[in-house]
Amino acid sequence: MPNFSTLTIAPDTANARVARLTLNRPERMNAITDAMPREIRQAVEWAQDNDDIHVIVVEGAGKGFCGGYDLNASAEQMIDHPCQQESFPWDPMVDFSTMKRNTDDFMSLWRCPKPTIAKIHGAAVAGGSDIALCCDLVVMADDARIGYMPTRVWGCPTTAMWTFKLGPVRAKQLMFTGDIIDGRTAAEWGLINLSVPAQELDGTAMKLAARIAGVPRSHLAMHKMVVNQVMQTMGLEQTQTIATLFDGITRHNPEGLWFRRYAQSHGFKAAIEWRDSGRPIPEGDDAREEIRRLGQPG
Repeated sequence: MPNFSTLTIAPDTANARVARLTLNRPERMNAITDAMPREIRQAVEWAQDNDDIHVIVVEGAGKGFCGGYDLNASAEQMIDHPCQQESFPWDPMVDFSTMKRNTDDFMSLWRCPKPTIAKIHGAAVAGGSDIALCCDLVVMADDARIGYMPTRVWGCPTTAMWTFKLGPVRAKQLMFTGDIIDGRTAAEWGLINLSVPAQELDGTAMKLAARIAGVPRSHLAMHKMVVNQVMQTMGLEQTQTIATLFDGITRHNPEGLWFRRYAQSHGFKAAIEWRDSGRPIPEGDDAREEIRRLGQPG
């Protein structure tokens, strides 16, 4: 089996036609590091090259699926990262190239000719929801949560899968509010395929995977290609390009810089609490004044 630092992949012990790809940073809620997107792509390619495998199930170790990007330390410190540039003016194409590569890595789950199933317990939020929604099918526990809270400030979902999977009306509701929804609601809205009690999650996901795994690989590949082609014709790639560019802007415009300075001055947890509380986010000149007041950390 291949060895990775952020995840594992191996055939299921009960069904060698199904591979389990497990995000494996449970101590950090499987938060996304710089290495994880690359390793997801490499793990998918390994499964793709293994003729015995017909289906890939993506899951998370520990208490949840994935809590998003691992931002706690970087948000609180004055670091200079392609996606959090402290220099002025910022270089949008440096940011774009980094995040577009991550988007393309997550999309390996969508491009792979073998069906992919996300199995969500706990939470799949922010960047974690990008990983889940790049999968072809999603099965959630009733009490699991999915959403993209950074749409309130400091983020735009780069894969843009919300609209393609949910439709414009519901997608706008979640993007405008940053709200999260549980598995039952996600199933009712048509975002996911199935929502089941938590104790039934693994059995339900693996039963679905086994049912699919009985179909010849060539048939699965053709059916997936047909559906994916519809999404491509609808403008998926172009939409992801603008979403990824906008993601960088949200992290470097006045509102995004205010969020970073607030996190650096008061801690990332306090910044998250403000963001998710529904309190108005300082914007424009108000944000610039707050940035001046907060000053440079340290």
